[in-house]
Amino acid sequence: MNLKVLKKLADSLDDSSKRELIYFLQSRTKESAVPNRAIDEIQEQKHKEGLVCPHCNNHSVVRYGKYVIKIRNGEVKRQRYRCKSCCQTFNDLTHTPLQRTRRPHLWVRFIECMIEGFSLRKCAELLHDEVTHITLFYWRHKILSALKQIPTETFQGIVEMDETYFLFSEKGKKNISDRKPRKRGGKAKYRGISNDQICVLVARDRQKKTFSGVLGRGRIRTTKLDEAIGGHISESNVLCTDSWRAFSSYANTKGLSHYRFKSDGKQRVKGIYHIQNVNSYHSRLKRWIDRFNGVATKY
Repeated sequence: MNLKVLKKLADSLDDSSKRELIYFLQSRTKESAVPNRAIDEIQEQKHKEGLVCPHCNNHSVVRYGKYVIKIRNGEVKRQRYRCKSCCQTFNDLTHTPLQRTRRPHLWVRFIECMIEGFSLRKCAELLHDEVTHITLFYWRHKILSALKQIPTETFQGIVEMDETYFLFSEKGKKNISDRKPRKRGGKAKYRGISNDQICVLVARDRQKKTFSGVLGRGRIRTTKLDEAIGGHISESNVLCTDSWRAFSSYANTKGLSHYRFKSDGKQRVKGIYHIQNVNSYHSRLKRWIDRFNGVATKY
């Protein structure tokens, strides 16, 4: 089979299959430098203001030998550093999700698989079983933890805010003492909103800047609301919410212009003000969570 036929076959593939083919060819090519570029970029971002000790934030840092990391095509030597103030050693990956990772060359591909929405077992298969799906479970939570630390920008203009609820879950826990284990997700003990429900707040402006976070069990409270999102909203914003009183109390405390929409659905829009965007986000969020067949509340 010649190259022309192979190109024709490659053109007939869908986008996901093409990406899988690209990764397969990269894994068989010695010149693949994507992992090295990723680590170099981390190094550049960490040291853009000079070498700083991640343990004590002191600038008295010197080079302290090299260490070896394994990549797909062999081994690469990387620089190690030592702080003259606290005498601690560190490297370019210290305090990053890649810290103590034995196979950093697989992370770029794994993140691509996460974006595609593949299951952990499918990801392990696409990574040619170099790591197990159990290892990828911990990698995924390292990535999610790192994303959580990225600060949310201040909202602009109209801000839509609403809460949604997920059933409290202790999935994976072996000894549950306060209730009987549920089968296949199960149902809440009580009707409506109770402590069996986890409140998730979502706020979103018209530029699609989004804040989402867990506020706790049961109904949303004004104090929790202020702790979660108080620093992202200013008096220049216009708040659009449903008619729950915690939102009204919060808006009055902050001195915000406030538009309320009742849950009966009789009036969904008041001119340019509505909460359709945030409700649509809730719908997409729940569909995405459903793909995992239940997620433990601690995650």
